[in-house]
Amino acid sequence: MTVRLLQALPWFKATRGQWRYALRNGIAMCLALSVAYTLNLDEPYWAMTSAAVVSFPTVGGVISKSLGRIAGSLLGAVAALLIAGHTLNDPWLFLFAMAGWIGYCTWACAHYSNNVAYAFQLAGYTAAIIAFPVINISETGELWDIAQSRVCEVIVGILSGGMMMMILPSAPDGRALLSALKNRQARLLEHAALLWQPDTSDAIRAAHENVIGQILTLNLLRIQAFWSHYRFRQQNALLNYLLHQQLRMTSVISSLRRLLLNWPDAPAATRPLLEQLLAALGRPDADFYAVARIIAPLAPRDDADYRHRAFWDRLRYFCRLHLASSRWIQRLEHARPVTAFTVPRAPALARHTDNLEAVWSGLRTFATLVAIGAWAIGAQWEAGAPALTLAAISCVLYSAVASPFSSLTLLMRTLLLLSLFSFAVKFGLMVQISELWQFLLFLFPLLTTMQLLKLQMAKYAGLWGQLIVFMGSFISVTNPPVYDFADFLNDDLGKLLGVGMAWLAFAVLRPGSDARKSHRHIRALRLRFIDQLSRRPRYRESEFESLVYHHVSQLSQSKDAQSRRWLLRWGVVLLNCTHVVWQLRDWETRSDPLSRVRDRCLALLRDVMSEKGVRHGLLGITLEELQRICDTLARHHQPAARELASIVWRLYCALLQLEQAPAAGVVPAEIT
Repeated sequence: MTVRLLQALPWFKATRGQWRYALRNGIAMCLALSVAYTLNLDEPYWAMTSAAVVSFPTVGGVISKSLGRIAGSLLGAVAALLIAGHTLNDPWLFLFAMAGWIGYCTWACAHYSNNVAYAFQLAGYTAAIIAFPVINISETGELWDIAQSRVCEVIVGILSGGMMMMILPSAPDGRALLSALKNRQARLLEHAALLWQPDTSDAIRAAHENVIGQILTLNLLRIQAFWSHYRFRQQNALLNYLLHQQLRMTSVISSLRRLLLNWPDAPAATRPLLEQLLAALGRPDADFYAVARIIAPLAPRDDADYRHRAFWDRLRYFCRLHLASSRWIQRLEHARPVTAFTVPRAPALARHTDNLEAVWSGLRTFATLVAIGAWAIGAQWEAGAPALTLAAISCVLYSAVASPFSSLTLLMRTLLLLSLFSFAVKFGLMVQISELWQFLLFLFPLLTTMQLLKLQMAKYAGLWGQLIVFMGSFISVTNPPVYDFADFLNDDLGKLLGVGMAWLAFAVLRPGSDARKSHRHIRALRLRFIDQLSRRPRYRESEFESLVYHHVSQLSQSKDAQSRRWLLRWGVVLLNCTHVVWQLRDWETRSDPLSRVRDRCLALLRDVMSEKGVRHGLLGITLEELQRICDTLARHHQPAARELASIVWRLYCALLQLEQAPAAGVVPAEIT
């Protein structure tokens, strides 16, 4: 019984990797606090908080996060100096200027991703951390001292975290990236086996969304690997190319599903041969000749069977893509750090910003801070500064999350727990301590245990993470120490009220519903697709493909199944149509009549699609016309005509899904 109880404790249950992570971050936070004390910085707990924020499990994550944090902190400090230095004598002008700056940062971080978005978040609430506490100072010169101290504390925390990462390094980012690439490559075969079944269910849609999200997540691993080692900076073009290839394979799998569902007289051996093919592609020694022998029985016997030919051409294309990507991954895995690859140029993954939601988030932040500031100015509330600071942090951080209410509720629980805990620590323990090392003897085991619990209790990982990050600001380890119960109570009350006001702001000025977001994403996709039909589209085929998948991933955490289903359906349809459009654009023939048929197909596609939706009156006519074109071309004597028939059939299969879509200009009932 005693042994079983001991094994349940976090210290005995922890693995070697968990101990490494917990010790690294615990030592980094204590080291940051000690160095900040040695430098006589007035609020050294911000150094400890900064070390906690950059406590990523990988080297690349720490480096990229640290760069974003330094850039954001410097930008926020400069903004705070300029705004407070020019408006401090007028409280209302100061309030509106600061609220405007933080609102702008909230809007700006929605337009970027990864480090740039993080830098704008830091620029917003670093300015709040520096500027709002100076409301109660009498000399403007103190503003420079406060700004200098906050930036120094942030840099000390970052350097402490970076040094501990070098002393106790984690698993290399490159190894994690290569492992993820190989897993996604194998996962694509499993996904193909699922989608090529005749069943239609929500499980297939969810699986397709998961595969898209997993491939897009690889981009984050690529960025971390880029910062962690010279080798992956040298091979970044290949990594980017592989991401595009995996997205393309996802599209081809979906396209093959549409062809199978609309091929009622497929040969009986089709599905057994597909299973054999997927098993062969999953072997590490797979080659073109072995794959060719497996799929040879699927080759069309009748040149006039455009359904069979369309499936055959697309299946061979999928095999080539998978085999080529697998070989590139093998070459990348065995490459030396100085090895340079010549790969086709691939652009960065495209992304889209919902500008309406970004503007709304910025206005919400502005209105929240103005309301709290007006109350603090009117009531002469001394704890207005911590309330404004926590409200700014909450509005900036949680404007970008999928469920801000649950995140703010979790933060409120965290702050309530920290208020009780920090009261016991500050007035029960710290008042009896005269040396920093004595406090560190208590702090280090506590931080290490909390880090272990964060790793072991996945359900409460968010709670433990927030407890670790915000603990320093609640205990408020200052230099020299201050033990004023009234100030402590007012500050904690101000922080809780600041988060509560942010929660109220999200309730009143609530983010757009998932249904409306889905409607805006679909409208943006249709607009971009119409551009794809022009002679000189803005996005190339691979860029538009990554943009579509970015749109689809924006609602991956939504609980509105109807909105997610229609966004995914529109994305798949438009992507399949786009691939056909680019193939028709590249398709060449010396026969003028066939060229006119190709142009006729593109014109039909332009007529049936608009920015507002599907023109149902023309959709049925278009489908009938495409079917007639396929049947006519299949009987044509030229091989190019029969090839064109198979391409047109793919367009027919893609458009067939839109028969269930609402008409142009009609908003579905679940969106209104």
